[in-house]
Amino acid sequence: MKKIISKIEKFIRLVKKSLYFAWHRHHFLIPPSAMKKYIKSFFIVLKRGNSAANLYTNQKAYLKWIEENKEEIKYKKFKYNPLISFIVPVYNAPKDLLEECLNSLLNQSYKNFEICICDDNSTSEETLKTLKEYEKNKKIKITYRKENGMISKSSNDALKLAKGEFIALVDNDDTIDHDALYYFVEALNKDREIDMLYSDEDKLDYNGRRMEPHFKPDYSPDTFKGVNYICHLTCIRKSIVDSLGGFRSEFDGSQDYDLFLRVEDITKNIHHIPRILYHWRQTKTSTAGYLGNKSYAYLAGKKALEDTFKRRNIKAKVLDNPNISTYLVKYEHNNPLVSIIIPIKDKAKITKVCLDSLYQKTNYQNFEIILVDNNSREEETKELLKTYQEKYQNFKVLRIEKEFNYSYLNNEAVKVATGEYILFLNNDIEVIQEDWLDEMLGYASQDHVGCVGIKLLYKDSKVQHAGVVLGYGGVAGHIFVPYDRNDVGLFGRLAMPYNYTAVTAACMLIKKSKFQETNGFDENLKVALNDVDLCLQVLKKGYYNVCLSNIEMFHYESRSRGYEVTKEKQERFEHETNYMKNKWKDSLLEDKYFNKNNF
Repeated sequence: MKKIISKIEKFIRLVKKSLYFAWHRHHFLIPPSAMKKYIKSFFIVLKRGNSAANLYTNQKAYLKWIEENKEEIKYKKFKYNPLISFIVPVYNAPKDLLEECLNSLLNQSYKNFEICICDDNSTSEETLKTLKEYEKNKKIKITYRKENGMISKSSNDALKLAKGEFIALVDNDDTIDHDALYYFVEALNKDREIDMLYSDEDKLDYNGRRMEPHFKPDYSPDTFKGVNYICHLTCIRKSIVDSLGGFRSEFDGSQDYDLFLRVEDITKNIHHIPRILYHWRQTKTSTAGYLGNKSYAYLAGKKALEDTFKRRNIKAKVLDNPNISTYLVKYEHNNPLVSIIIPIKDKAKITKVCLDSLYQKTNYQNFEIILVDNNSREEETKELLKTYQEKYQNFKVLRIEKEFNYSYLNNEAVKVATGEYILFLNNDIEVIQEDWLDEMLGYASQDHVGCVGIKLLYKDSKVQHAGVVLGYGGVAGHIFVPYDRNDVGLFGRLAMPYNYTAVTAACMLIKKSKFQETNGFDENLKVALNDVDLCLQVLKKGYYNVCLSNIEMFHYESRSRGYEVTKEKQERFEHETNYMKNKWKDSLLEDKYFNKNNF
């Protein structure tokens, strides 16, 4: 009986959690048109156990996904058929694994390729005998080192054999998809300017079964500075690799990361193929099996990143992430003035918590606060504002006696702001991390960065915001709600900076000149989606948005204006949703920075 009661209670908890999650995916609003999506969200969450990483963590679910997503390819002839050279360094590879690897290369549906192998002085007769057998194939070239030189030297020797316009990097015990090169060449036919391509990947367990898919985002430069998410399968224009001198031995263990970072110096024409084309073998000594087996790889990656910033004359420190084996970058800046814009309507107690935390818990002090008073009527609010104006010289009040329009209020405040940077902040935010503004400024001061956000937490320490994803529960939604504060998230997304399409304006920093380039917030969006719209405008200008999920604040969301439950608010939200769909059309269909398979 106790077991039955326990199972019932567990089910009720899951239902409550699922309802909570599905409800938040729709921003506390369920107009009739969204009801179907809400119900669908509930059952998805209930089925998956509230995991955006279900396919990653559940091998059975992933194997089922593979079967359900098989597709037949209607092969087409390409006008452009570049020779692609596989680069395969080999050292004491077991016969069965080496054969699987080479057979997967030889069996490509795209036929204009060669396989360039360098044996790094293997001591295994089995390995050497296997190579001699494959050497008979006209597609295969092999060179044998007389002494062991490690992976960079052997890769460079293989590179010397290559005649291809592009090279593709493959480890000697991994395999690739039958159509891997086909998809790469298909992309190159659509865009001949592409210099580097990479695909999604998964792993092979000890029994050779596929598991742990890595559905990657499109090129994300800030994410890449925290972790080598690009990894496999990677194809690079050979002339660029040659100009860089190939691989560097001092970065062995992360020699690919170092190479990719140097390629990034030369070109940003980096293209993502959103298909799993590489299968990374899990062995007892591989980083696929356990990162701790190659801690030197982590240290080599850190060294490569440090060298990159030095090479680019960027003042930055590379720090170890205390929560996960990734890197944290701390950028220096020139201590600019930041204008913190906070719209309010009464709610003095909430606002006081926000203001006190800003003044008392922020170590970066070169800021001004512009409090936009929109139709406050309570005496308590008037007294609060008067007190802060008398106490702080950098505290200003802008009174706007008009109907609430979040976009208009902030645009007007920017006009009177004297800061080089603008921080949009809700009045129900509480600072809990002293270095928050310093860290945000470091990123916002980078030339390629547009909007910068952080991780926001509910009062119960559950995640409220850690990036906005297009198509998630509607036009856009907050991902990883309501994960636990200490959860590192899918591939560290809740513990490190990641590029996202959008971040919430509940706490958003941007350089004023970049904000002005976009013409600011769209005032047709009075309440909802204005921050998503701004971030899309920023992307359109060629900048990247980033969420620093290693930086946290509390956000007592919706306490200041209430939930979206009245008929009037529902109709307004419906109108603004349709406005966004008409304005951005196909741009809203797929998110470049969060792979849809991770939903």
